[in-house]
Amino acid sequence: AVRLRVREALGAREPAGEVKVQGWVRSVRSQKEVLFLHINDGSCLENLQVVADPSLENRDLTFGSAVEVQGKLVKSPHRMQNMELKAETIRVVGPCDTWSFPLKLKKRHPLEYVRQFPHLRCRSNTLGSLLRIRSEATAAIHSFFQENGYVHIHTPIITSNDCEGAGELFQIETSNEAKESAEKTHFFNVPAFLTVSGQLHLEVMAGAFTHVFTFGPTFRAENSQSRRHLAEFYMVEAELSFTESLQDIMQVMEDLFKTATNTVLSKCPRDVELFHKYIAPAQKPENFLVIPFIVILKTFFFSCRISYNEAVEILKQASQTFTFKPEWGCDLQTEHEKYLVKHCGEVPVFVINYPYDLKPFYMRDNEDGPQHTVAAVDLLVPGIGELCGGSLREERLPFLESRLQRLGLADAYQWYLDLRKFGSVPHGGFGMGFERYLQYILGVDNIKDVIPFPRFSHSCLL
Repeated sequence: AVRLRVREALGAREPAGEVKVQGWVRSVRSQKEVLFLHINDGSCLENLQVVADPSLENRDLTFGSAVEVQGKLVKSPHRMQNMELKAETIRVVGPCDTWSFPLKLKKRHPLEYVRQFPHLRCRSNTLGSLLRIRSEATAAIHSFFQENGYVHIHTPIITSNDCEGAGELFQIETSNEAKESAEKTHFFNVPAFLTVSGQLHLEVMAGAFTHVFTFGPTFRAENSQSRRHLAEFYMVEAELSFTESLQDIMQVMEDLFKTATNTVLSKCPRDVELFHKYIAPAQKPENFLVIPFIVILKTFFFSCRISYNEAVEILKQASQTFTFKPEWGCDLQTEHEKYLVKHCGEVPVFVINYPYDLKPFYMRDNEDGPQHTVAAVDLLVPGIGELCGGSLREERLPFLESRLQRLGLADAYQWYLDLRKFGSVPHGGFGMGFERYLQYILGVDNIKDVIPFPRFSHSCLL
């Protein structure tokens, strides 16, 4: 028999004899003259209907059990399904105790409930849809960069580089090191950390390959159990050589977002529909695919590309009371970012040119007088706040040397200075939090619901 996935069986255009389908039972309905099963193997949201003689039923054929069904693929009289499987044999591969199985038949479990079962929640419709969407979005991001001439770089996960200003770090030690005194010898002879960003490594590669990107795990040791924070998450990061304009960086951000979202909407329509119907009925990311992010909003007489100065003035004039008072020179908080998006008409907003002293050493000095800003940009989106952050990088050796010396980092970043001595060019880049992207397009409130294993706010512990 030819083995078919459920998705293949449902998409078949012609009947077929002697096929085999394997999966898990989603429902069992036994009538006097016919036995109906619905089975699913994770390849799509829809279940395949199996029609069988009641004599094929046995005590282990229950909701959640794993089965192998062999028979003929025939046209289905049901208007919602093109094909169904007329079973000749049904073999229970793995029985399921329905009484103790935490997922119940025909019950819509809230995300808070299934989060308690990280090892089983992928069998629910919601998390199954999420993980298929996540898979397609991952492929779409890789495809976007490769089709636009970027070289994929595997940046290190363990590094001595803390990417100044990127967040709190997890330090790496062996079990023996942890037991020894503070004067122990490090495994790598220097302190080592889990990476918070691959940016500086990408800058090295951009000096040889022009356009590069990475897409991998990053880590932040922020002791937060909020709905917005993870200790382990995935970052999409890109670096572009020979670019002198923030506009170039913003255009890549926009194109990446639109391309990935278009792909997800076209390849996972039913999965996305499930989220927009039951999880976030007001969310419609397709609305942002037909309009440029950088447009003039005539209603408010300003562009949705605004400077940090303009953002602070908007916040100061707001009738809303903020927990963190907006002041020039202070970082924008999530409440500020969400207000700016709302103020601009609930469309994505680019905020550019942040204060010099607020940003890391590698961002390019705008040399703009007393206010003193750097060529940085954040992309803010409805419901989330910051989705992407990037900047032009400081390619001028004297400027970079001066700043590193003031910060006492010149020795640690001598290698970074070397990049400016040997063929330096104007360049820039950005990073996008992958889980935040999924949160935005699906309308999920808690970021822990867009990762495979949601416990302790990071995915590596069950």
